[in-house]
Amino acid sequence: MEKPNVGVVIPAYNESENIGALLSAIVSELPDASVIVVDDSPDDKTIQAVSASGFSQVSVTHREKKDGRGSAVIEGIRQCLAKGCDLIIEMDADFSHPPKQLPELVRVLQDRGLGMLVASRYVSGSRIDHWPLSRRIFSRVANIVAKTLLRVPVADYTNGYRAYSRRAAEIIVAHCGKLGKGFIPLSEILTNVYYRGLTVGEMPTHFVNRIRGESSLNTTEIKNAFVGVLKIYGLKRRLLKERS
Repeated sequence: MEKPNVGVVIPAYNESENIGALLSAIVSELPDASVIVVDDSPDDKTIQAVSASGFSQVSVTHREKKDGRGSAVIEGIRQCLAKGCDLIIEMDADFSHPPKQLPELVRVLQDRGLGMLVASRYVSGSRIDHWPLSRRIFSRVANIVAKTLLRVPVADYTNGYRAYSRRAAEIIVAHCGKLGKGFIPLSEILTNVYYRGLTVGEMPTHFVNRIRGESSLNTTEIKNAFVGVLKIYGLKRRLLKERS
């Protein structure tokens, strides 16, 4: 099988403490990948840390205001497509998503011929470390609601460690980011890719709750996530009607 041109997208917000070590780990695992950091921090510390890393295959885009993780990912995917990437991975900047799993994501997406692959926290063989009970409850409830309404055949709708084919990436850039900010685009992307005819799959992962930096989850995003699922349910119904 031909070696893919891989892009890695990292949405960042106040990640100057993490980003240098993360970039080193990514380049160690995928030395030929293009890495795009989309930074919404209110200062230039993260940009400086990216520059200090010295990796020629890494670029950073700094946006003037925080516009949500989802829109940062979509911007990064857009840039990866412009660079000619035909397989794109998104991951968080806080080491909750293990860089050592990157080559496996590439291999499994290709071997299984998937449009989208989710590193799932809720399949056999997965592990979650250092997550408080409140976060576990929210995640479980959010996934139950999403699965009940959206019916995409995956167990984890809300983990942002994912790999996409070029066709899936094109669908994301053309159709996603319209139903809300924050974590809403995670389920919006999944619904668009699946109900526009591509195959999605999952694999186990080891999720480690962040121990450094600043969490991006707050009460407003929790409320918006549940409202967003209802909007995505409307999207699902429209896509099914178009297909029929």
